[in-house]
Amino acid sequence: MEPADTQPSNLNIANALTVLRIIGVPVFGWLLLTQGGESVEMRIWAFVAFTLLMITDRIDGDLARSRGLVTNFGKLADPIADKALTGMAFVGLAIIFGTWWFWAAVILILLREWGITVMRFIIKKYGVMPASQGGRIKTTLQALAIGGYLLPLELWDGTASTVLLVATHIAFAGAFAITMYTAAQYVLDARRLRAEQKSAA
Repeated sequence: MEPADTQPSNLNIANALTVLRIIGVPVFGWLLLTQGGESVEMRIWAFVAFTLLMITDRIDGDLARSRGLVTNFGKLADPIADKALTGMAFVGLAIIFGTWWFWAAVILILLREWGITVMRFIIKKYGVMPASQGGRIKTTLQALAIGGYLLPLELWDGTASTVLLVATHIAFAGAFAITMYTAAQYVLDARRLRAEQKSAA
């Protein structure tokens, strides 16, 4: 009799990095919002913290796949950690900047991020929706925009900071556009997958 397939233990390095990222979210938020975001030093530390936490996102996924450490806990916790980190970043930045258009964009982005994440868990009974190329571009542009806004560019004088701030605005506009586009794409893919599975049944 062949032994049943067993899942690796949840106590592994990949899951530890995911948990570390979750624990790091409130620390990052505190660094970002200390003194209302007006402290140059704390904003730089927030940028460093965000960068390090984003690096753990890449490392834990690579480790889980390469070492056979993929677990149900990791599948659930990893996207939650990602959304918590970017969500904290976007909300914190909206609090700092305070403009209505930034708040509106952030609310729409967060509704998309959490909505699609929940939808992917629901649709799993019909099949797996793989991450699209657009989704990967979206993630990259979001990270670039957040990183640019975390740096206190608006508090610095000089041409270089102005150019970087404009580039950050462009990255954010691109991230917003692709975020909305991929939301519609994922919804259509989910409906198609559901219809195909029901037809096959």
